[in-house]
Amino acid sequence: MQSIERLKEIDRRWAERWSRERVFEADPDQRKKVFVTFPFPYMNGPLHLGHAFTSTRVDVYARFKRMQGYNVLFPWAWHLTGEPIAGAAERVKRGDEAQLRIFREVDGVPEEELEKFTDPEYIARYYIREAKKVLHELGHSIDWRREFTTTSLNPAFSRFIEWQYLTLKERGYVSKGTHPVVWCPHDASPTGDHDRLSGEGVSPTKFVLLKFPFEDAYLVAATLRPETIYGVTNMWLNPEATYARVRVDGEVWIVSTQAVPKLKEQKEGVESEGELSGAELIGRHCTDPVSGRKVLILPASFVDPDSATGVVMSVPSHAPYDYVALKELQQKPEVAERYGVRREELLGIEPISLIETPGYGEHPAIEVCEQMGIETQDDPRLEEATERVYRDEFYKGVLRENTGRYAGMRVEEAKDRLVADFTEQGIADVMYELMEEVVCRCGTRCLVKILKDQWFLKYSDEGWKAKVREALANMRILPEEARASFENTIEWLEDKACARKGGLGTPLPWDPEWKVETLSDSTVYMAFYTIAKHVNQGRVNGEKLSREVFDYIFYGKGSPEELAEACGTSAEVLEEMRREFLYWMPVDLRNSAKELIPNHLTFFVFHHVALFEPELWPRAIAVNGMISIEGHKMSKKAGNFITVRRALEEYGASVTRCALMYASEGMRDPDWSAKRAMDMSSSLSSFFRLVEELVDRKEWREEERNIDRWLRSRVQRHVREATMSLEEMRTRSALQAALFDFHNDMRWYLRRDVPHRETCMHALRVWVRLLAPFAPALCEECWSMLGGEGFVSTAAWPEFREEELSPEAEAGEELVMQTYEDVQSIISVTRMKPSRIFIYTAPEWKWRVLEEVQRQERREFSEIMQRLMQQPELRERGGEVAKVLQEMLKAEPKDVLRVRELEVLSEAAEFFRRAFEAEVSVYSAEDAERYDPQNRSARAMPLKPAIYIEK
Repeated sequence: MQSIERLKEIDRRWAERWSRERVFEADPDQRKKVFVTFPFPYMNGPLHLGHAFTSTRVDVYARFKRMQGYNVLFPWAWHLTGEPIAGAAERVKRGDEAQLRIFREVDGVPEEELEKFTDPEYIARYYIREAKKVLHELGHSIDWRREFTTTSLNPAFSRFIEWQYLTLKERGYVSKGTHPVVWCPHDASPTGDHDRLSGEGVSPTKFVLLKFPFEDAYLVAATLRPETIYGVTNMWLNPEATYARVRVDGEVWIVSTQAVPKLKEQKEGVESEGELSGAELIGRHCTDPVSGRKVLILPASFVDPDSATGVVMSVPSHAPYDYVALKELQQKPEVAERYGVRREELLGIEPISLIETPGYGEHPAIEVCEQMGIETQDDPRLEEATERVYRDEFYKGVLRENTGRYAGMRVEEAKDRLVADFTEQGIADVMYELMEEVVCRCGTRCLVKILKDQWFLKYSDEGWKAKVREALANMRILPEEARASFENTIEWLEDKACARKGGLGTPLPWDPEWKVETLSDSTVYMAFYTIAKHVNQGRVNGEKLSREVFDYIFYGKGSPEELAEACGTSAEVLEEMRREFLYWMPVDLRNSAKELIPNHLTFFVFHHVALFEPELWPRAIAVNGMISIEGHKMSKKAGNFITVRRALEEYGASVTRCALMYASEGMRDPDWSAKRAMDMSSSLSSFFRLVEELVDRKEWREEERNIDRWLRSRVQRHVREATMSLEEMRTRSALQAALFDFHNDMRWYLRRDVPHRETCMHALRVWVRLLAPFAPALCEECWSMLGGEGFVSTAAWPEFREEELSPEAEAGEELVMQTYEDVQSIISVTRMKPSRIFIYTAPEWKWRVLEEVQRQERREFSEIMQRLMQQPELRERGGEVAKVLQEMLKAEPKDVLRVRELEVLSEAAEFFRRAFEAEVSVYSAEDAERYDPQNRSARAMPLKPAIYIEK
């Protein structure tokens, strides 16, 4: 623990110094720029390890590029838009114990502060204040002059959002229309992803309603596969559920009672006319609206009355769930008989095939269930079976003759036509449903509402999508595997509500009863970063930033002289703001979690292409996984939640940063582990102690040896690997090279020989700089100890020098390592205490055999032997050569560098003597004076010396 406390003290001290000396403030100059951003965090709670993981990736990259000589801007802001903060304040007012417990026990809010949490603005200010301290301590290299908050709490930002939406509307990207939206009944407002307690990413799903005549009403089944009506064998109802008769457009529908409020939000004039139990409907019949067949109603507990209409049509030939349920019921007909179902009618139900799919027989659902061994409705593999059948039938299936006019059509093509025909005939209707539960931040469960006269972003517009595809094609996506997710999102993205009536936000300038919602004011605010410092410094009046002023800054329209007076500034300031915008834009890297690809990150691209010219479109997007804690999903409710403050208090910044960066890279989900954090603490402490020891060291070797050439070469390999990895945002790989691989090489170097001062100090200066983006404060301390000039944070990144690579030196040192391991292995097996060790290197003629093997691609014994026998010296050793050649051909082919084995091992002899506490002699197998009582030298092969040990 003492070492952790020392690391924490170093972290705090250097964070203070960076802040005091304003190291990370960035202004335009003559250098190339790099502009990096992290999605501003939502301030309804403290920053947690998820924020730390993603933002530290951004900071590592920012620090890396800064050290490469770029002018780097890493700004920060705070997101307050939407319902979460207002919802939390409302729950505090109501005395909601669950909310209060989270504030007290998870967020650590003091009681005297909690009393003020009935005010949403106070909640925001409290968490911003605490979060800024945390980011300061975490060591993020942020230019705080550009800090801002969203919503009307910041007039300048609200003027910017007004400009954004007036411009989008003018260009045809915002329109008024009727669309299904996720709706909070309590707030009477659409609920965006960031306004939800749960259900982020869930969108309305369109169900087709098929109306089966039933006495004086219709039993209305909801389905995603309307074409399968031609294979209906029965209907499923939940006997424990309550169903309702509701009047819809002059018809009486029978649906679950849970479906009624959903229908009322989606259709006009829906009226309830009474209720009836599911049990009393079982055993009766409805009519197939297409064929006129009578269809038996059967009981099924798996039917969820809260899903769509709570009425399910059964197609056992093509739906694994239906097949298994029907099979189980037919095996226990007495269950259905209790509801008045006649046994003979139940047992007489047989699957009806309607789709022919390559690779399947007549009944795909039955076939797949039998192949997978699925016997019961409880089998979790039913989901996989269903997905497999549905996918293959949709993309490959062709409708059979029993589907009438649609026979011979591919399912993929027939579906829309069939729905249109059925709707025209009065057989079908539509309903929207949420496939997962969505809960608003106010605590209310959401449903789908068909919203009229609502403002939408026209994400479905093909012209807009074409520009987004163009931008994506010219953009780096890191990792590249994430590109497909962006492409898929662009394809399926539909119009999206951009405003809501509740919560915090900027009013729509042309319809102020609506406020721009949380995912709609977080798309191009990067442009605002470029000018925010001028607003914060009071050089321009934020409240007077008109649309015309923004048009000048972003588009160069208008006269700065004419605009200046209206916004309380000078023409020179406006010109400077425009120059700064043009200098920093476009965004060079935006990094966020992969879960934001279907919304925020894709919207980010949409809005940039709508508002700016191609030269200002984003250049790169990086994505990462979602963090878990000790193998479990991070959750406040479950108590599995770690704030950044807590991590810093326990481990400090250097350990927290490195533990996070080593947890994962690419799309893989990182996992935070206390044990791995402690392991990282040990590794960093070991690194620091090693630097201290070498700085204080008095004994040095004068002459340079092979081991020094080896270390210089290895240093360059680590420089190359760390650099290439950071360019691709592979932070774990970069840290592996910069910390662990480098450390291993340094330990070997120091173990091998008395160090050479110049070589050692060169390695340390490189090592400290490679590690600086990850553990910046600790590396500042080391840089200072090494006498480095200025801050390591602004020191030059080590350049890869190919001329310092020495494959020969590395091969030689690998020979030393292998020889050491071989001697160690012999001692371990024989359990002897050696007094003398003899090492024999391969004779020259064996090297010539090996080189001939390497020259031949085919590695045919006869061909190579024929060539070798053309050399007189080898011909004299014909039998020996053949034996050696056979042995070499058995080995795995690989390129082998010729190593001066005798010289290298002789130089390492002192190391072997110390390591094994024995006399060590190194001979060439060709040395006539060698000591070799058991002729072990005959076994020596290139890079595989023979060894003889005496007790």
